[in-house]
Amino acid sequence: MKHTPLVLVMMLAFGLPAFGADHPELKAFPVSLKDLERFVIVLPHKERGEERNFKVELIVGKTMLTDGVNRMQLGNTIQPRPLKGWGYTYYEVTGPSVAMSTLIGVPPGTQKVKQFVSATPLLIRYNSRLPVVVYAPKGYEVRYRVWKAPKVTEKAEKG
Repeated sequence: MKHTPLVLVMMLAFGLPAFGADHPELKAFPVSLKDLERFVIVLPHKERGEERNFKVELIVGKTMLTDGVNRMQLGNTIQPRPLKGWGYTYYEVTGPSVAMSTLIGVPPGTQKVKQFVSATPLLIRYNSRLPVVVYAPKGYEVRYRVWKAPKVTEKAEKG
């Protein structure tokens, strides 16, 4: 297999598999789930005590043609589900795929815009020992962000 220099740098710097979702625990998860596609996120390794300072935001949605003026959101939700017999958790996108929109008047002649429209995101704990597995309807994308808490905490005042 031929590796480009960028791929090798990514593998060394981040400890990530460069080609597809490769994780030893991935075999426990079904490839698909009742008309849903599987998406896999393999997170970079962090020490066990350090992981509590991180969260992963799961964002599911699809690219749609919108008016570019109104705010849009999908009616789906991301539900955590137990993987029977393993003690692992996977995430399933459920609910209606309808797009909800604000009702701001659009000026005549406004061009349609391709835009990523998402459902309500879900914040989960960071766990680099297991893959994050999300099952979403065909035509959807799964995106994610990693959030890091600062080391300093603030003290609340009694009131």
